[in-house]
Order: sequence, then C-alpha cells, then structure tokens
Amino acid sequence: MDNLIHCVIPARKGSKRLKGKNTRLFLDKPLISWTIEEAMKSKNIGSITVSTDDEAVMEIANNYGISILQRPQELAADDSTTSDVVLHFISGMMERGDAVSHIMLLQPTSPLRTAKHIEEAIDYYFFNIDKIDSLISVSRSEHPPWWNKKIGENGLLTDAFPYDRSKFNKSQDFPRTYIVNGAIYIAKVDELIIHKGFETGRILPYIMERQCSIDIDNEFDLLLAEFIAKA
Repeated sequence: MDNLIHCVIPARKGSKRLKGKNTRLFLDKPLISWTIEEAMKSKNIGSITVSTDDEAVMEIANNYGISILQRPQELAADDSTTSDVVLHFISGMMERGDAVSHIMLLQPTSPLRTAKHIEEAIDYYFFNIDKIDSLISVSRSEHPPWWNKKIGENGLLTDAFPYDRSKFNKSQDFPRTYIVNGAIYIAKVDELIIHKGFETGRILPYIMERQCSIDIDNEFDLLLAEFIAKA
C-alpha cells in the first residue's frame, strides 16, 4: 500500500443543537477553518476534500483552494452517518479511476486538534500498518464508567453497570478506559468498505490529551473550547 492519505472533512448544513456550527466563529475565524488549516500543514495528506451541502462552507473551502464534494440531499439528513459520507467520497474516487488506499476523517467540530496530532496519528498508523486496519483517536475517561448510575422504573438510582464493590472501590482499582473523542479517524479503504466505517476488526488507539479532545456539539462546548484555546 502507498503512504498517501486522502482526507475528508464532513460539514453538513443542518445542526439542531448548534445552528450553523461549522461556520460559527471560533475565536477569530469560522470553526471549520481550524481543521482545514491544520490538515493543510500535514505533509502526509495527499488531498483534502470538504463534503458539504452548505454554500457558506463551500465558500470557505474555495478560499483555501481545496476540493469540494457536493453532498447529495440523502446524505445531508439528520439520520445520515459520517461513514455514509466517507463511502460516498470513496465511491466517487473509484468511479474516476483514482487510486485510494487510505482515508482520513477530520471533523470540523474538533478545533483543538492540531497538525502535530494529525502527523503523529499518521506516523503511528503507518508504523503499525501490517497489524491494524484503522486508527481512532481517544482520550482517557475522567471516571470509571462503572460509577455511572441509571434511574430505574421505581425512580431510584441503581448501577448502570454492575460490579464487585469488594474488589473495586477506588478509581485506581478499575481498568483504564478511553472515550472516542471524534478528532481523528484513519482506515485502510478496503477495510472501511467491508466494515462500513472506521470501527474495523483491528483498531489502533491514538491517545490525545483531554484538553485537546473537545468535540463541539452545543454552546457550552464552544465556550469551553474557546476558554481552553485562549489559555
């Protein structure tokens, strides 16, 4: 396999929790610009394509001189998945006869993910290429998930995940767990097609710092990310 990665940045127009989030100003520029600029710094990314149905996003992408893939309406609905968008991009590449062996997904909602993270993830991916199918970025869980509670039908709290309290009563007693942070996804195209997504059979974790792992989904996330960026 060659070491050329094609990067897709998905940016649909509709967003119920944070309207127009991809073009919302994050500090001094549109949110999506942060991802585009960091991707452009990477020497291992062969092409960058923004998949969108948003004319405002198209204008921003044009200003950077990067490719735009007009997203069909059926892939811009609330129930459309990011994997569907990536598969749509791959299908177009193959129809044109373009070689595509590796694909990277960078979501514009992770503005604190830097070119350094992207380069490290790509290097880590290719260093382990013979024993993995994909790479997904994660951050360490703040608390053991076994401490989560749920409210039963009787209205009372109960454990979300039963565990042996005699063995596990301090946070350090539990195994270390990680949360997918949505910042970086890389996969072999053949495996992505088979699994219809980046969660393949052999996934390599790329661990990121919590302060760089904010995935902006609402107003609070945006304010928190801006606070961290300024700090």
